[in-house]
Amino acid sequence: MSGAPTSTQHRVPGLVVREHRVPVPVDWSAPERYAPIEVFARELVDPRRDGDDLPLLLFLQGGPGGASPRPLGSGWWTPLLATHRVVLLDQRGTGRSTRVAAREVAALGTPAEAAAYLAHFRADAIVADAEELRRTVYGGRRWTTLGQSYGGFVTLAYLSRHPEALTECLVTGGLPPLTASAEETYAHTYPRQVARNRELARRYPGDVALLGQVADRVAAGDVRLPDGDVLTVERLQTLGMPLGMSTGVDALHWLLDTALDTRGELADPFLAAVAQQTSFVDNPLYAVLQEVIYHQGERAGGWAAQAEHERWETFGTGARPLLLSGEAMYPWMYEQVASLRPFRAVAEELAARTSWPALYDVDRLASNEVPVAAAQYYDDPYVDLDLALDTASRVGATQVWVTNEFLHDGLRVAGDVILPRLLDLVAGRWSVSGR
Repeated sequence: MSGAPTSTQHRVPGLVVREHRVPVPVDWSAPERYAPIEVFARELVDPRRDGDDLPLLLFLQGGPGGASPRPLGSGWWTPLLATHRVVLLDQRGTGRSTRVAAREVAALGTPAEAAAYLAHFRADAIVADAEELRRTVYGGRRWTTLGQSYGGFVTLAYLSRHPEALTECLVTGGLPPLTASAEETYAHTYPRQVARNRELARRYPGDVALLGQVADRVAAGDVRLPDGDVLTVERLQTLGMPLGMSTGVDALHWLLDTALDTRGELADPFLAAVAQQTSFVDNPLYAVLQEVIYHQGERAGGWAAQAEHERWETFGTGARPLLLSGEAMYPWMYEQVASLRPFRAVAEELAARTSWPALYDVDRLASNEVPVAAAQYYDDPYVDLDLALDTASRVGATQVWVTNEFLHDGLRVAGDVILPRLLDLVAGRWSVSGR
């Protein structure tokens, strides 16, 4: 592989920022198969401590297909800067790493060739990229990892491959199922999404009838979004995806508050908001790889979430009250959503694939000695608690703090509470009762 890392440095208020670009192969098992890509990482350090030999903390972002946060003001990283250098990795295909968008996919050849390419954008490749960053930029120094959501999937892939690189691992809302299939995962998460719908109805009972009224108008036809897409009831239902976030129920309520104009028609600002929330313009990989992140070994192929969805008559488009779906991708999206249409054939190829490499080494994880502390949220509909606890029981040196105080975005809204608790767990200053 040609090329060497490049780095630059600048300051923003309250931070020294170093930006690193590292060339990596797309396929780590066959580096010459494709042209190399770049991964980008942004290092944050407190200016008062820039000369100190601080430990490293690598943040593993949620997703798939999500870039690391940009340090606009303060955030969960702010208290960590008192003790660490924080490294924000834009995972391959996202942010300022070599981005995967419709144009790039079209240039990859046939749908089968493009699917083969995107199959290298999972947790195992992200771990290899992080190791290249650690080796070439940081001289092979060990680091702590903090995995949010999908970052927890990457964490266990890291522990499966390079535990020697890690001092300790923190996970927030992201312990993945070790062996459960995508089908088994959705069988667990659908009931949790039903519970989030019940919470919407409990908190805002008037929204139940209003949602039905909006759905009836959409079902009548000829409702177009600002980008020209036809709004369908299926797409309307995906407004339920944020119900797993701390402000999701309230945000949906206030969106519905102005859904209808004085004539009883769907209001333009409402339609614009629906288009923005359901388009995937900024992160198409999130949709394309959503089920792929679970696949290991031999499988039957097919769309796991769609199969589960069809088992629930209560999620039907004609059912009232209308239930809103959660974090799941469906084949109809590649017809109805403009930004996803270029990925349709590729997504179908990925869904049909029946053989996948393993993501986790179950035996190695069972004998793991790297301290792991995880926060799992009781009402989180995205990462099933039962599956997460099963994983924790099968990974050595792992402690789990289960709480109903937060939802899936607990790190973002309460990082100042959650991170000290997890750091106390791995340091032995606090223990989870009953474990």
